[in-house]
Amino acid sequence: MSFFQPNMPENFFTVVEIPQQKVYNGVFFPAVLSSDPTRLTSDVSVLTEAIKLHKPWLDSLLHRSGAVLFRGFPLTTASDFNNVVEAFGYEELPYIGGAAPRSKVVGRVFTTNESPPDQKISFHHEMAQVSVYPSKLFFFCEVEPASGGETPIVLSHIIYEKMNEKYPEFVEKLEEHGLIYTRVLGEEDDNSSSVGRGWKSTFLTQDKSVAEERAAKLGVKLEWMEDVVKTIMGPIPAIKLEKTRQRKIWFNSMVGAYIGWKDPRNNTVKTVTFGDGSPLPAHIVYDCLKILDEESVAIPWQKGDILLVDNLAVLHSRRPFNLPRRILASLCK
Repeated sequence: MSFFQPNMPENFFTVVEIPQQKVYNGVFFPAVLSSDPTRLTSDVSVLTEAIKLHKPWLDSLLHRSGAVLFRGFPLTTASDFNNVVEAFGYEELPYIGGAAPRSKVVGRVFTTNESPPDQKISFHHEMAQVSVYPSKLFFFCEVEPASGGETPIVLSHIIYEKMNEKYPEFVEKLEEHGLIYTRVLGEEDDNSSSVGRGWKSTFLTQDKSVAEERAAKLGVKLEWMEDVVKTIMGPIPAIKLEKTRQRKIWFNSMVGAYIGWKDPRNNTVKTVTFGDGSPLPAHIVYDCLKILDEESVAIPWQKGDILLVDNLAVLHSRRPFNLPRRILASLCK
């Protein structure tokens, strides 16, 4: 089916269905947009102009579905991706305070987590462990994975509802106390770890005093210890009321930190606790992971795919993969 409204090139954006989608209350997750083959052109500017012209509809589709996959458009390079990101007009969010090692590619485009391909990255809302986080994320498949490497996504309010139904006392404590995240950073990036970003690139400075200032703006406390620094984030809410949709969301990185923040500097069990400092019950954390997996959608990447994610509606993760694979990203306020 296609969407048409006055002033829109008829059938430029075609809403399609793919096998991996889920349906919640009649709404497909994610929404998938393709191009009418008769209107397909190698000129990326045709797509970017269509985005600018019909951004209100695209915004409403994102708000309704939580994520939008653009598939079948003539996108091949990081520059193409950057042009699409800029066409949406969202303000860029600098990657300050995030844990993932990544590198700038062009414009507003960065690599995704550069940790080894055999590592799984658990579900999380991007930068949920700090007070300043993106509202939207773009992902782009520049090089299709040989195998694996999907970026599973899951609706946050569904996870909240299922966890609240199964573990109401645990959820009540989360709502009351929030979470504290603790992570030890080296000086330089460690690409062998999915949370190996060093303090210099985390805070985009080589000056410890500047790092202190930028950490404070994110609600992060720093404790310097020889060649490393301990970052203490929180207590910070683990569950939020998403005001535009008037529903509670599972806005945290609890599972990701408890299971995935492991390297020579960090012990996963100690990386996240309740906001009062008490430990999280392991069986509930692992059951939450099971629920996340069961409710998630994992769509195999195709070259040229762009996935636009509402970070206040959707958690994401990464499956292990066989090279080659190159997924790029851009963060928006």
